[in-house]
Amino acid sequence: MRLAAAFLVASLALAPAAHAQAPEQTLRVVLINELTSIDPVQSTAAFVRNHGFLIYDQLFALDSQGVARPQMVETHTVSADGLTHSFTLREGLAFHDGAPVRAADAVQSIRRWAERDTVGRTLAAATAALEVVDERRFTLRLARPFGLVAEALARPTASALFVMPERVARTPAAEQITDPTGSGPFLFRRAEWRIGDRATYHRNPQYRPRDEAPDGLAGGKRALVERIEWLAMPDAATAAAALQRGEIDFWEQVSADLVPVLERNRSLTVAPINEVGFMVWLRLNHQQPPFNDPRARRALLHLVNQQDVLNGIGIRPADQRPYCPAYFMCGTPLESDAGAEGLRTIDIPRAQALLREAGYANQRVVFLNATDTPINNAATLVMADAFARGGLAMDVPAMDWGTVTQRRNRREPVEQGGWSLFVTVANALDAGNPLSNLYLASPGAAGLTGWPEDAELESLRRAWWEESDPAKRAEILIRVHARAYQVLPYINAGQFRTMAAWRSTVQGIRPTAIPVFWGVSKRP
Repeated sequence: MRLAAAFLVASLALAPAAHAQAPEQTLRVVLINELTSIDPVQSTAAFVRNHGFLIYDQLFALDSQGVARPQMVETHTVSADGLTHSFTLREGLAFHDGAPVRAADAVQSIRRWAERDTVGRTLAAATAALEVVDERRFTLRLARPFGLVAEALARPTASALFVMPERVARTPAAEQITDPTGSGPFLFRRAEWRIGDRATYHRNPQYRPRDEAPDGLAGGKRALVERIEWLAMPDAATAAAALQRGEIDFWEQVSADLVPVLERNRSLTVAPINEVGFMVWLRLNHQQPPFNDPRARRALLHLVNQQDVLNGIGIRPADQRPYCPAYFMCGTPLESDAGAEGLRTIDIPRAQALLREAGYANQRVVFLNATDTPINNAATLVMADAFARGGLAMDVPAMDWGTVTQRRNRREPVEQGGWSLFVTVANALDAGNPLSNLYLASPGAAGLTGWPEDAELESLRRAWWEESDPAKRAEILIRVHARAYQVLPYINAGQFRTMAAWRSTVQGIRPTAIPVFWGVSKRP
C-alpha cells in the first residue's frame, strides 16, 4: 500500500484516459471489487450485493439506525399471537420488462433466498407456511416464535434478499441465474458487461420510488443520473490518478497511504461512508487439529494484538479502534465485552500454557494468505508472525482470494490440502447481531467453512431471535457474547474504518455502510 503513494505522481502522468469522454450524466465508480457474477443468492461476495442494490428492490430495508422499514411493502400487520404476518405490496411496482411485481414474485424470491442464506434458512425453519393471497398480498405463518421477521426480510448483506421475477426465482438455488431483470432504480446492461473492464447501468424511467427521503438503505430511491459505469481498476495508484483527473467520480475504498494525498486536493471529498467500519475476522478450522481443541483456540486470543494488526494494515490512528472485544462491533447498540479476554497485548507464556494443555505437538498450522487483497495479506502476515513467536509451526501459502474461497471449503487434514486459519473482512451489516452474523453460527458440519459446533451457543442464538421483548433480548445477548468467547467461532482481530473519495461535482453521497447511488447527482 505504501508503494502506491510513491507511484501516484507518475501515474497521474501515465494512467490512460479511456473514460474521459463519458457524458456528464454518467457516474463513474470504482468499488472494492469488480463485478464478476450477478446472482445475489449464489454468492455472498460484496460485489454481487452492490450490483443487487442497483437493479433490485427489497421488501424491507434498514434505515440509518438499523431499523427495518417497509420498502416494496405498503402494509405489514401481525396477528395478536405474533405468528401470522400479512404483507401488501405497493401499487404500481413493475419489473424492468414491464411486468407487474406480484406477491408470487416476492414469495418465490424468499423461498430461493432461504435455501442458501443463514438468516433465510433460520426464518424458513421457523415458518409453517408462506402463501400468496392475491396479486399484491401474501402471508407468512410461523410455526414458532420469531421476533425479527421484518429484519430478516431486510437482509442487506451476505446473500441479501432481493425480489426477482417468479420465473427467475424458480432457478434452483444451486444454479446461477442468467436473467438480471429486477425492479430497482437502475437497469443492468448485460450486453455491455465486460469482466476486467466495466459493468454499466442505466436509469430505470419506470421506477416508482417511495415518497420519502432516503435514509440508510431505506426510503425513496431516486435515480438522478442517467448511467453508472462500474470500472475495474484494482491498482490503487491508477484509481487515485483517475479520480484526480476526473476520469472517475467515486472511489469506494482509498488505500490508507493515499488518503493524505487526496485530502489535499480541493476538488475532492474524502470521508467514510461506513462510520462503524470493518472488522478483521480470523476464522479457525474447528474440525482439524490443533484448533479442534478450545484451549488451542483460546491461545490465539493471547497472540493477537489488534492494534498491531491495524498498524500492519496501514490504518491511520484516527481510523482505528485500538481495542474492540465486541463480536457485534464497537460503536453499535449491541456492543458488548461479556466474556472477553486477550486481544489487547500479546502474552506468549499464557498462550504457550494453553497450547500445552491442548496437547499441541508442533502440528503444521496452515494460514491461507490472499496476497491480492492488501488488507487480508497484511493482517495475515502480522498474525502469522505473532503465532510463530508463540510456538506454532506456521505455514503461510500465498494465493489469490478466489483460491482462498475455494480451498477454505476443503475438510481434509492440512497434509491433504486442508487448512487451519484464514482472514476475511466484515462490515457492521455482516457482523450485525446473533441472527445475521454468518460466522457466529455454530451448527457443525452443516454450517459454513470452519464448521464450529456448539449446541449451547446455537440455543442462545435461537432464544435471542425468538424473543420479541427488546429488554429480554438484551439480557440474552450478553449470554450469547460470553458463550462465543468460550467457543471462538472466529476472532475479532481489529476494527477500523476506511475512507471513500469523490469529486466535488458529485452530490448526495450518504453514510450507507455499503455503496448505493440513488439520490446521487452529478453537476457538469
